[in-house]
Amino acid sequence: MDKLIAGYRRFRANFYEHHKAEFEHLSAKGQKPSAMIIGCSDARVDPAINFDTGPGEVFMVRNVANVVPPYAPDSDHHGTSAALEFAVKGLDIPNIVILGHAKCGGIAALVDAEEDAEMKTDFLDLWMSVARPARRSAIAQAEAVNRADDRTYVCRLCERANVLVGIANLRTFPWIAEREKAGTLKLHGWYFDITKGELYRKNDLDEFELVPPTGE
Repeated sequence: MDKLIAGYRRFRANFYEHHKAEFEHLSAKGQKPSAMIIGCSDARVDPAINFDTGPGEVFMVRNVANVVPPYAPDSDHHGTSAALEFAVKGLDIPNIVILGHAKCGGIAALVDAEEDAEMKTDFLDLWMSVARPARRSAIAQAEAVNRADDRTYVCRLCERANVLVGIANLRTFPWIAEREKAGTLKLHGWYFDITKGELYRKNDLDEFELVPPTGE
């Protein structure tokens, strides 16, 4: 923990001192982020670093495997759904990004699990069950090219398919679907390959295209 405290002190001495006016403005005026990112809890993927964002620019939610559950207003606890509601209805955020990534432990566990396996954890198995359609899609794609036994390949397909499942689930929220139809909210699917530092984004054909690391 001493390392974290030392980091805080560097932040106060350097970043905070150079951006004090910005923090004061955000404190007084509130936040108006241009995007919400739903990312993974994985410590190796930090959107603030990956996208070089500053305070107030991104409304961030991180959970295991960047899963987005479908709309289900019931008596259960819905942390990600609550964040979506606040971002969309409270902050009028114009962009939602689901950010998947390579080497995702949650997706690897999902790929290794049996489809009808009995629940073994208190929370994790039930949470990852939301992403089972991504697992089925990945296995089907791998079987089509005779690579179903290639676990690394299946995991990579599943990581990307999970982003697509998340976007489909976003559209089950009526106030998201309405805003997307009206053109006031855009949904984005991105994938970060931590092994190469490369970013991919979903196109209109649900394919992931490499984002050039340089350009205008």
